[in-house]
Amino acid sequence: MRVHRSGTTLAGAALAALALLLPLAGPAGAAPDADVRKAPARGTAGMGMGVLAHDGRDGTPGAPTRAAQTEGVDVSSHQGNVAWSTLWNSGVRWAYVKATEGTYYKNTYFTQQYNGSYDVGMIRGTYHFATPDTTGGAAQADYFVDNGGGWSKDGRTLPGVLDIEWNPYGATCYGKTQAGMVAWIRDFLNRYKARTGRDAVIYTATSWWTQCTGNHAGFGATNPLWVARYASAVGTLPAGWEYYTMWQYTSTGLTVGDHNRFNGDLSRVRALANG
Repeated sequence: MRVHRSGTTLAGAALAALALLLPLAGPAGAAPDADVRKAPARGTAGMGMGVLAHDGRDGTPGAPTRAAQTEGVDVSSHQGNVAWSTLWNSGVRWAYVKATEGTYYKNTYFTQQYNGSYDVGMIRGTYHFATPDTTGGAAQADYFVDNGGGWSKDGRTLPGVLDIEWNPYGATCYGKTQAGMVAWIRDFLNRYKARTGRDAVIYTATSWWTQCTGNHAGFGATNPLWVARYASAVGTLPAGWEYYTMWQYTSTGLTVGDHNRFNGDLSRVRALANG
């Protein structure tokens, strides 16, 4: 049978058009890499943004049955100008505000959020969203401290938080081996303590910590744990920690999404602030 050149061209064009309509796929029908195709813009990461996608949701805890739990929130530029009085009136007594990400981003709503929470009476602190694939741990700690991550012993300022979790911009573990990730975290924590005199809080999820650090147990004796788990119970903690200090239990709370419980009454929140 004779094949016309024009027919070959039309068939090729049709195949090319069809390819544009198909999702990106790996070998043997592998699922498309959503992280690559739908990566958000740098700077837009927020605490816990990967929890639902990776760990899902398994209910929410009921009302505290113990007096020794204190409600808190965490916010970033996604929340804009926060209604702090509304949160205070609902029982929220502490807050963490995103200050920085990598060495390239500062929260554009930082002043309203950080000062606003303080002005209504809350004990507040700041967090840094880590991007271990962009710069070293010590460099990011410096950037954090220089742009809102400092600490003072005034009874109202909580120690800074290293938010280390799923990479929203690419590979889950930021292209690092488990040993490389542990080294990066250690560099950040050491520099933060050298600059502020405080041990930073580590915010993470048990599943990410297990995958990306090999469930490293070496930070539990010095760094308070803030664990992310959207469920009715906090579940298994990362290795090295016998208890959590804070628990992010939902991303759909009142007024702002991310709500948390401090594992202690208000006097313990204040004690963490004082060091």
